[in-house]
Amino acid sequence: MLQQTTHQDMRAIYPSLANKRVVITGGASGIGAGLVEAFVAQGSRVALLDIADGEGVTLVARLSPGARHAPLYRNCDLTDLDRLASVLAEVEATLGGVDVLINNAANDDRHTIDDVTPAVWEERLNVNLRHQFFAAKAVIPAMKRAGGGSIVNFGSISWHLALPDLVLYQTSKAAIEGLTRALARDLGRSNIRANTIVPGNVQTPRQERWYTPAGEAEIVAAQCLDGRIQPADVAALALFLASDDARMCTGHDYFVDAGWR
Repeated sequence: MLQQTTHQDMRAIYPSLANKRVVITGGASGIGAGLVEAFVAQGSRVALLDIADGEGVTLVARLSPGARHAPLYRNCDLTDLDRLASVLAEVEATLGGVDVLINNAANDDRHTIDDVTPAVWEERLNVNLRHQFFAAKAVIPAMKRAGGGSIVNFGSISWHLALPDLVLYQTSKAAIEGLTRALARDLGRSNIRANTIVPGNVQTPRQERWYTPAGEAEIVAAQCLDGRIQPADVAALALFLASDDARMCTGHDYFVDAGWR
């Protein structure tokens, strides 16, 4: 009897990712959980940072049996820079270094211009932008000691499409593409690569809060490809960019949007 083969069964294997030390922010749910699952399946040593303890612990319990390396969960409020530095130092010591940083964490709560006060401005940019730089800064010394590394920042298609009610989110996500370009230039001679993944509308429970079935149908109609983008589709690109196969890829933005833009 033939066993049915799924897309997950046919995922590419990157030998260079085996035993790599990988840090993923916002890894407890949604796209982040898909990233954690994909890197664990490659045999990487993964640490996920989040504030969603229940989801983080559950994910670790689900992925640990049979894994070459069970993933580690660490509670970390990324807006607390002292806490972020402390957790990353502890993770680096536990893993024996950091080879890959996936700056995934963000919050796309809708907001209007009238909602934005100076305090809201600061809080939203801290949630969506500031931690990406300081997480990178914290792991760069370990990457240099290892002879290189890969930083993958997460942007958003939202600002490319000028979607409504996301002014601070889009400001942050536009800045991330500039951050990536600057990191790639400053770190390239140390063999540290930096790239941005720009997801389209990915089907996660969080995104389903914002879109009705009719709204999702409109998104698919605007795409070049039928179907809803899944976290695994985004993770597939992250695996490539983190691997040695992408050794000459740096300073650029890579879209996973089914041709929406």
